[in-house]
This record gives sequence, C-alpha cells and structure tokens, in this order.
Amino acid sequence: MSEKLDNLENLGKYRLNHLRELEAEAIFVIRETAAQFDNPALLFSGGKDSIVLFHLARKAFYPAKVPFPLLHIDTGHNFQETLDFRDYLVKKHGVQLLVGYVEETIREGKAKEDTGYYATRNAIQSITLLDMIEKHKIDAALGGARRDEEKARAKERFFSHRDIFGQWDPKNQRPELWNLFNGRKHMGEHFRVFPLSNWTELDVWLYIYLEQIELPSLYFTHRRKVFNRDGVWLAYAPFMRLKPDEKVEERDVRCRTIGDIPTTGLTLSTASTVEEIVYEIATTRTTERGMRFDDKVSETSMEDRKREGYF
Repeated sequence: MSEKLDNLENLGKYRLNHLRELEAEAIFVIRETAAQFDNPALLFSGGKDSIVLFHLARKAFYPAKVPFPLLHIDTGHNFQETLDFRDYLVKKHGVQLLVGYVEETIREGKAKEDTGYYATRNAIQSITLLDMIEKHKIDAALGGARRDEEKARAKERFFSHRDIFGQWDPKNQRPELWNLFNGRKHMGEHFRVFPLSNWTELDVWLYIYLEQIELPSLYFTHRRKVFNRDGVWLAYAPFMRLKPDEKVEERDVRCRTIGDIPTTGLTLSTASTVEEIVYEIATTRTTERGMRFDDKVSETSMEDRKREGYF
C-alpha cells in the first residue's frame, strides 16, 4: 500500500498545476453564470461531481455564501445515504435547498411509471426538473456533467441553451471562443451550465483528495445486499422486482457513480479511502458510465433523454 500512496503523491504533484487550472476555469464559469443570469440554481444529486461543483461555488463566492439554491430531484428511489448527506451539507453550509419529487409528478398524472423488471424513474425525472425550473423561474441550472462521461455529454458547451420546452438541440449550440459565453435568451428559455466540462473522472478524484472534500459513504467499500442483472451488480431494494434466476446476496461493493437505486451499477471493490479509489480508477479499463444501468437502454439513450430535458 505504501507504494500505491507514493505513486499517488507523484501523480498529484504532476497534475497539481493542471487541477488548479481546471479549478480556476470552473470558478470563472460559475461567476459568469451569477453575473449573466437572474435566477440560477445548482443541480445537486448528492454525487461526487455535484459535491465538487458545490465546493467550487463556495470558493467562487467566499467569504459570502453561495448566492443561489441547490436543486435536487428526488425520484423516491434514492439511496438513503445520498439524502442524509444532502441534508447534512445544506445544514452545515446554510444554503437554500429546493426539492422536486417525482412521486408528485406521477400522482398528478404528468408521467406514467414504468413497470416490469427494468422499471426506473430515471426518464420521467426530466418532467419534474422542468416543472421545478418553471415554478421557480430558474434561468440557468448549473450541473456537474463532464464531457468525458459519455458521447452525448461531449457535445455540450459550457453554456448549453434549452428552448422554451426545455429541449436541447446539439446542432444548434453557440460557439464559445476565448472563454466568451453568450447567455442571451428569450422569455421562458433557460441554460444548463457545466463548469466541470473539461474535467475527467481522475481529475475529480485527485481534486477531492487535494481539497479533502467530504463524500457520502456510498463511494467507499461497504457490505450491501446486491444482485447481478445482465452482468451489472445492483443494490437490492424492496420495490425492485427480481427475475426468477436472480438471487440476493451480500457483497463488498462501492458506487463509482451515483444515480437512483435501479440505475446505479455497483463495483466489487476493497477501496475504502480516496487514495485507494484513485489507484483503482487509474488502473481500470471500465468507464465510469459503464456502471450506469440506464445507459444500456440503447446506443443513444443519454442523448435522447437530454433532448427531452434530462440533466
């Protein structure tokens, strides 16, 4: 383990200037958002990217508090650890929290819930998100998406325009030359803003290590009831329907990326510290989004959802 830690220290020193450049870029984008828009919000999932984004927002406006609320879309199928950490962070830093509930969207008849073995609320949370954006007159929603995550993400600009219906047109985005961002819009339109666009998964974890950022326990190896579906380990929850050949067992796992329970693939791992996670990521060939069950729907599943208003 000492050899691994030595390698991590060397990697951290090698990339320190790079991380500080990414930090400065992200803070600049966050400040530009606050300057150009009247009512921004930070999309907060409780995952590492949105936590890092919130950390950067705190740096951007220090010693003042973050001047916009956190917006969380609660699917009703979230990990309890995620919700507990969200509430802890909000209380610790005294920020405003807005929560949209997918349960309410279903109850109001605006969306129909999936049924069957592959049921998920992942797609219909876009409806809840757009309702919250409309309700609170949000004109810019900052998110922690990165271009390295998935090919549809790679098409995003820092300032990503959404039309009056909340839809994204990847072929009609504005050029961003010399860090000049065009936030002009018509009434009812809004922007998604992605300050972490140029970060990689390894950059995020090295920054977490450098800044000693707190994370939910889900990211570290723990014992959990799981089952294997189509080669992906999923956490078991009572609302999930198992196939006849699927069995629940206990394994040592951790989350590499966090969504709601039915869509979050788990990693069999022994990594219990940030240092061990960095080493694990640096030596793996599996992509981060490769652990998300919702991305296996089709080749264009992410892009299709983004066109409809997804994060």
